[in-house]
Amino acid sequence: MRAIQNKAEKANLSMTAFILSATLGREIIIVNGLENYFAELKAIGNNLNQLTTLCNMGKIRALELAEIKTEFGKIVEAVIALKAR
Repeated sequence: MRAIQNKAEKANLSMTAFILSATLGREIIIVNGLENYFAELKAIGNNLNQLTTLCNMGKIRALELAEIKTEFGKIVEAVIALKAR
């Protein structure tokens, strides 16, 4: 029982979710280190929402998204590299 609990914790799943996934034959993939990338993606998304709101309000007219695109691209590449491990 403890071995299953350990695997569920490593997969960041509840015992029920882990057992259901295992029982249904679904592959459980554990990728460590994604939390930082998800936090970055959330921050980028929040910034984009704020910029969109300002555009819709007419407070700004032009956006330069090159830096956001570059940073987003870096995060996507990092996630792909983690998946390839």
